[in-house]
Amino acid sequence: MDEGSDSRFITIFKKIFGTNGQQLEEHILEAKAEGELENDEVSMLLNILEFDKKQVTEIMVPRTDMACADTNSSVKDVADIIIKQGAHSRIPIFQDNKDHIIGVVHAKDLLPHLLDGQIDLPVTNLMRPPFFVPENVFLDDVLSAFKKEKLHMAIVQDEYGGTSGMVTMEDVLEEIVGEIADEYDQERPDEILKLPDGSFIVSGRVPLDEVCEQCFLELESNDVDSIGGFLAAMAGRIPREGEFYTFDNRLFTILESDERQIWSIKIGPVGQE
Repeated sequence: MDEGSDSRFITIFKKIFGTNGQQLEEHILEAKAEGELENDEVSMLLNILEFDKKQVTEIMVPRTDMACADTNSSVKDVADIIIKQGAHSRIPIFQDNKDHIIGVVHAKDLLPHLLDGQIDLPVTNLMRPPFFVPENVFLDDVLSAFKKEKLHMAIVQDEYGGTSGMVTMEDVLEEIVGEIADEYDQERPDEILKLPDGSFIVSGRVPLDEVCEQCFLELESNDVDSIGGFLAAMAGRIPREGEFYTFDNRLFTILESDERQIWSIKIGPVGQE
């Protein structure tokens, strides 16, 4: 498929099966109710409907959470970042500050030099050109650009040319198929686990109304669907691990989160901090 073909696919998809997204969503949910579609298929189809409406800023790793290296770094320095920080396999290289990304180093380019003992080799010798996208670009266009350029990572720039964040091919695809886990990912709670002391361990992806029902809460939001989304919206950002908040006379402690979402939360009585 050539550039823009993903956008055309979504447009054609909507024209064939419904005059607007709402009608198509109703058809999908009706097919699920009749047993014609599985839950994961429904999820993917609904995600496709929203794919061309989401901008890259909704899924990118924000500038403050980007794992980067400066131009004075060596092969060993970048390898340490990848290993110790659990960073992506592609590390942006900046000059002076993160607003001036001048290259990207791929983990596989480091390996031959590490094996040869060239750990002090300047990382600038191994840089590849960075790829930039504007922060107002939509996800279908990002995917098309990745495919056309045969790349897997882009630096997201603001209107002044500064760095807003970064986005990977995996980030984009997860918006359609859901989380892409690997063998190194920690096992996370699927739903809601009640502890002997009466508190709960909850996955950040559990629907807000389900959490309210099982944990005896009264929380409402017109903007988000999950408990993780609710806490992020209340905080105005993605809370870090160990942070806690009080709602409905309950303490919500973030057990696990990353730069994009909250993975697990402990809900207990106020005073458990």
